Amino acid sequence: MFFRRFSFKHPSTDQELILRYRQTEDLRVLGDLYDRYLHLVYGVCLKYLRDEEESKDAAMQVFEKLIVELKDHQVSNFKSWLHTLARNHCLMQLRARKLRNGSDVTRLSLLEDVEFDLGETLPPESLEENLVRMEKGMHELPPEQRRCLHLFYIEEKSYKEITDITGYDFKQVKSYLQNGKRNLKNYLEKYHD
Repeated sequence: MFFRRFSFKHPSTDQELILRYRQTEDLRVLGDLYDRYLHLVYGVCLKYLRDEEESKDAAMQVFEKLIVELKDHQVSNFKSWLHTLARNHCLMQLRARKLRNGSDVTRLSLLEDVEFDLGETLPPESLEENLVRMEKGMHELPPEQRRCLHLFYIEEKSYKEITDITGYDFKQVKSYLQNGKRNLKNYLEKYHD
């Protein structure tokens, strides 16, 4: 009884907070969970959008998306899933800009995945340089890897669509994508140091 009365409550895990939110739909619970990663979400938004105010707005829009998305998705690694949610939100905003002013942002998704594999984020001021390096690196890849990466990231085709287009089986497509990303990562690392 003594220990129960004076024991310290351990902070809830991400999974406990997700479960509690799903059961109660209490936004304070979701807010507690989101607070843990708000700085990371803002960082992702700033990296892509390159504007402080727009990034703050985007971070709040990601929270609003989270209210709905978390009810429907099984999430085993919340931090990684949230990173992807934030990145995709920013890419959608950039694509909307692209429609308005014609700039090319489809390569950002591939660069982001390669950076995630690097375990680091390259400095935002070198984003355009890294996109140019990535384009050069794509030309160094074997044709199968280059084609699969182009179809998946640039044309936004699914694995199934890639197998239909190329005639490669599912395992080959998966292998070409993984090896292509690894080879691009190695290429970017060579020029990053």
